[in-house]
Amino acid sequence: MPTLRQVRRVWKPAVFALALLPLAGLMAGATGVRSLTLGANPVEAIQDRTGLWALRLLLLTLAVTPLRELSGQAWPQQFRRMLGLFAFAYAALHFANYLLLDRALDWHEIITDLTKRPYIIVGASALLLLSALAATSTAGWRRRLGRRWQLLHRAAYPAAILVCWHFWWQVKKDVTEPLVYALLLATLLAWRLRRHLVRSRLPPA
Repeated sequence: MPTLRQVRRVWKPAVFALALLPLAGLMAGATGVRSLTLGANPVEAIQDRTGLWALRLLLLTLAVTPLRELSGQAWPQQFRRMLGLFAFAYAALHFANYLLLDRALDWHEIITDLTKRPYIIVGASALLLLSALAATSTAGWRRRLGRRWQLLHRAAYPAAILVCWHFWWQVKKDVTEPLVYALLLATLLAWRLRRHLVRSRLPPA
């Protein structure tokens, strides 16, 4: 198993670089690299890929605690904050792409979208929750908030539910892919519920 020093000096930079790869691929595709083309509709491609990576990284963030407890090792915890911040970053890029490139800040069209496509409201709600988590992710905020910090950061669960809902709702025909992510999230939430029930039955120390 990796030591804490190895995690900080080797594995965290490696995970950081891997989390940047999707963004690097989008930038390369946008600048015309032939092997990384974004297709006939680059704005839609950016929208889809940033949204997917936000969801994937959020699920990886939620998988850290089960991995830590099942493995009996503390090192997975070192990646949770980084993965969570990357999930927020891709979600923010997803929303910024919609506002700036897809709708060109045409507020009349955006307001019309909100009435015709309510899944946008669901996605924006998830982004607000992730923004609060990202803003209070530092050690300083953890000290200031005390026990309230842990309560606040449980908002990652409803945020993940909203992201899956947003993805499912916007898919028009084949829901296979959003179903896979929804089942992964359901598994992670079921594991947490089971752990909570087991701990609540234990006698106090």
